[in-house]
Amino acid sequence: MKDLKIYFIIATTLFVIYIVANMNKPKEVNWTPTFSNTDKIPYGTRVLYERARDIFPGAAIKTKRQAIYNTIAEDSIKGSSYIIIAGGLNITKPDFKQLKQYITAGNDVFIAAGFLGADFEKELKISITNKFAVNGNAHTLMHFVNPALSPEVNYFVDKGLTAGYYDKFDTAHAIVIGETDDHKANLLKYPMGKGNLYLTPNPGMFTNYSLLKPQGAEWASTALSMVKRTPEIVWDEYYTQGTGENDSPMRVFLGNAQLKAAYYLALFSLLIFVLYEAKRRQRIIPIINPLENSTVDFVNVVGQVYYERRDNINIARKKMQYFWAFIRETYRIKANRPGPEFVEELVNRTGATEDLARELSGAFIFISTHDIVTDQELIRLNQLIEQFYIQSR
Repeated sequence: MKDLKIYFIIATTLFVIYIVANMNKPKEVNWTPTFSNTDKIPYGTRVLYERARDIFPGAAIKTKRQAIYNTIAEDSIKGSSYIIIAGGLNITKPDFKQLKQYITAGNDVFIAAGFLGADFEKELKISITNKFAVNGNAHTLMHFVNPALSPEVNYFVDKGLTAGYYDKFDTAHAIVIGETDDHKANLLKYPMGKGNLYLTPNPGMFTNYSLLKPQGAEWASTALSMVKRTPEIVWDEYYTQGTGENDSPMRVFLGNAQLKAAYYLALFSLLIFVLYEAKRRQRIIPIINPLENSTVDFVNVVGQVYYERRDNINIARKKMQYFWAFIRETYRIKANRPGPEFVEELVNRTGATEDLARELSGAFIFISTHDIVTDQELIRLNQLIEQFYIQSR
């Protein structure tokens, strides 16, 4: 009995040490690009949201978590300015129509997003491109074009935050406000009636990570300073946090009197059935489970492990290996490494465009020579490969 007590004390002590060690273990940095105003992680926008009153002194910041159409339809936001910072949007035609009326009436809208949705981009005749940094340069220079915004000042910022630019836009209606050192437009102004629409494809410039660096903070505040001073600023979090409502199907049933009554009647009937059946003796019929697809389960488990570990570089390299195997088997491409020969063969044999082939080659070189791949770079690699599959059909 005494020996058992000693073992119990040792086991308890080790368990407590394990718990304390895990509690004091440094947390890994979460690099997920949420762009949420409640997140303190590198790619959240908590810092910008909290300092927004410094950029818009005296203005009331009102957070909204519903679709643009519904938000602008409210009378309470008349005479305001509208800000959206998100990884991407899907602005529909009704949203765009309501947004345009809002701007024309004399309000300003500022949108920072990597993509805007097919309808919105079609209406503005605009196209966004995101590029990999394949030359090893981790930074880039940016400047404003507008004479009132000190165009002689260059902003030295992380290239990963400014990978997007507008490769096509309607020069008859859009005014270039900012650009990169290689003259790629990354900040546009669309005058509409009494108001203006401002667009940038780089939401990363407004994240906590960017704003904690002096030049990143200065660029972001200067860009936002163009927005008209109004008593109220509408801060749209619909595209980063959703509506915040309970999306459970039960909400529909319990929110309607007739459905609620039918639901409880069904529960009561089920209870009566169970109690009645419990009194009957039945021979148990064995359940024969179907054969499991262990291969699919294995792939899912491995994929989940890589995702949980945030092992982006391994995911990227395995996608590369699968891509190389696919083009060798399908198109008999002999090139065994990215470069001019690979680009030429890919264009000639698959029907892919030269621009896509060159960017794929650049992405493969980047991944082959780096040990770290960000979420944005992994997403872009997947987009390029999917685009190739579409073009080569």
